[in-house]
Amino acid sequence: MAKPILVVGGGPAGLAAAHSLASVGRDCILVEKEDRLGGAPILSGYHKLVPSGEHAKDAIGGMVDRVVGNDRITVHTSSKVSTFDGEPGNFTAEIDGVGSVEVESAILCTGFTHFDSLNKPEWGFGTYPDVVSTTQVEQMMSSGAGIKCPSDGRTPKRVAILLCVGSRDRQIGREWCSKICCTVSANMAMEIREELPDCHVYIYYMDIRTFGLYETKYYWKSQEEFKVKYIKARIAEVTSDGERLIVKGEDTLVKRPITIPFDMVVHAIGMDPNVDNARIAKTFGVQLEQHGYIGEGNTYGALNQTSRPGVLVAGSATGPETIDDSIAQGTAAAMTALQQHSSAA
Repeated sequence: MAKPILVVGGGPAGLAAAHSLASVGRDCILVEKEDRLGGAPILSGYHKLVPSGEHAKDAIGGMVDRVVGNDRITVHTSSKVSTFDGEPGNFTAEIDGVGSVEVESAILCTGFTHFDSLNKPEWGFGTYPDVVSTTQVEQMMSSGAGIKCPSDGRTPKRVAILLCVGSRDRQIGREWCSKICCTVSANMAMEIREELPDCHVYIYYMDIRTFGLYETKYYWKSQEEFKVKYIKARIAEVTSDGERLIVKGEDTLVKRPITIPFDMVVHAIGMDPNVDNARIAKTFGVQLEQHGYIGEGNTYGALNQTSRPGVLVAGSATGPETIDDSIAQGTAAAMTALQQHSSAA
């Protein structure tokens, strides 16, 4: 009888991997460190997902439901894998609070950590309550409370969204593009304008990277239909005049200083490696790439490989990734795990 496959992480990639394995009749064990499944979209209270426009609680919640209700999937929440020893086809994993289990292989779907804007203090986060993150705005919208200035609950008349907070910034050790922030911010700007038609929304950017087919649906649509204003700028600081927030910087298109007051400033926060990656790498005996994400093997040989045979990886554990692509990678990792077993047999 085939041993179960271990899936670590209950976000979109892990949910997809577990469901894919169960769909072809394979048992799996899903381990999640938090007390519930769903990953960042659920735990961080995302609103509408890009590009489907579905509410996260419905789209990802549906993925959770089909996993929790599946007899072939054993779910352990509030749990971590403390040891992982053996060889492909014959691994032993120690799961905190559960004990030892024998598994055939492991799929790491351990995700990412949101950048903490306290690491970018010159842009006002932590100093002024009306400087917030994209995650906080998502929570405002998904909760149904509406978009309000945290300081006094007023409805903002002018909002700035600052791109690349925690991305493409060598000064704070983040040299990577977080891939999704431009598109998510354009979508958020449209949602703000839809909820607050009298609110003026500005997006400050270095470059716009609404990659692939997102250019038309988000970048151009936000400007042409929703009248979102884009400013190519280098931001110096975010301060306050006592009543409103002041974004100071240089308009890099016309090479002149620019200072605009706002009611709310939103940090479009990037994706950091999972803060637990050093521990995860040590436990599973895999290598990290130079920025701290889990290193991938040669994808032309077999998808989802790590530096250790029998241990696979999927989703944003390997670097900034979209939810849709994380789901696809989770499914692909499940198929790779099945192929490895078939080849070994």
